[in-house]
Amino acid sequence: MKSLLALAIIAGAIAIPAAALADAGDDSVVAVQVTPLVRGSLPNIVTVYGQVGSGSSSRQTMMAPLAAAVTNVYVRLGELVDKGAPLVRLQPSPSSESAYTQAESALRVATDLVHRTDALVKAHLATAQDLLNAQKTESDARASLNALKAQGAAGPHIIRAPFSALVTAISTTPGAIVSEGSGLVELAQPNGLVLRAGVIPSKAQTIEPNQPASLTPVGGGAALSGKVVFRGSLVDSANGLVPVEIGVPPGKALLGEMFRADITIGQVEGYVVPHAAVLVDDSGDTYIVQEHNLTAKEVPVKVLAAHDDKDVVSGKITDGNPVVLAGNYQLSDGSKVKLVDAPKESAQ
Repeated sequence: MKSLLALAIIAGAIAIPAAALADAGDDSVVAVQVTPLVRGSLPNIVTVYGQVGSGSSSRQTMMAPLAAAVTNVYVRLGELVDKGAPLVRLQPSPSSESAYTQAESALRVATDLVHRTDALVKAHLATAQDLLNAQKTESDARASLNALKAQGAAGPHIIRAPFSALVTAISTTPGAIVSEGSGLVELAQPNGLVLRAGVIPSKAQTIEPNQPASLTPVGGGAALSGKVVFRGSLVDSANGLVPVEIGVPPGKALLGEMFRADITIGQVEGYVVPHAAVLVDDSGDTYIVQEHNLTAKEVPVKVLAAHDDKDVVSGKITDGNPVVLAGNYQLSDGSKVKLVDAPKESAQ
């Protein structure tokens, strides 16, 4: 009887580890979710950051036509003005007023000379050439007076907007004395705003005019659609970047606003996988895990492009084998897996 009891105890001791081993075997199988492997393409994007400003072709600087004193500035920075709106009022300087007075006097004298010479010609006391010379002098004097009048030397003169515009800079103040040719107000056409950005030289050659760009406000907000209008061919010594300008939709951005621009320079072909399917090993190399006959296979890949939540990858990928998505970080090469369905979203 004692021998039978001993055998039963030994048998029981052997049976317990066997059950434990069976449970351990089940635990070694990792539950995963997979996604089909597909070929496709994603946009190849170059991202730049910049500030909204006026395009070079849409800017115009209103300059002082003569030496004058600024008596009024009618506009403010950032103001939208209509065509013909007053910008700045100028009072001619004493020297300009003097020049105008002298021009008026010169014209009167020249006109009198024409009349006297004409009378002398009729009396045969002067020649026709003398009359022509007098008329030439009068014509020159009249042209000089008209030029000074057009410049505003005849009296107070108001500089007006030549087109509907956005005031982008004001370079003077009331009471200032300005010389001929001094900049007073800079204007820009409201539909001529651009995002001024810079791109690293290695990416510059991939950017061309008319390429589409998605513009996202740095402070948050809806994205805008734009197009590249200019890409420079030199590196700015101040920041080491190549200048790029992107057209901004009229009325959709403020002057000086900061944006991130994602420029689409083409399409990248390859295997398209969810971003979560791409893992990074201890060496910093990227890889994906494919499932084949319920076994995990690690496949080194190179990420060619990324957009939203998807990546385009290349490598020794096996067509037809799905890519492990959920649970992939628990796997190593050769791990056993079991496939489970993705959890269904609960009804709202």
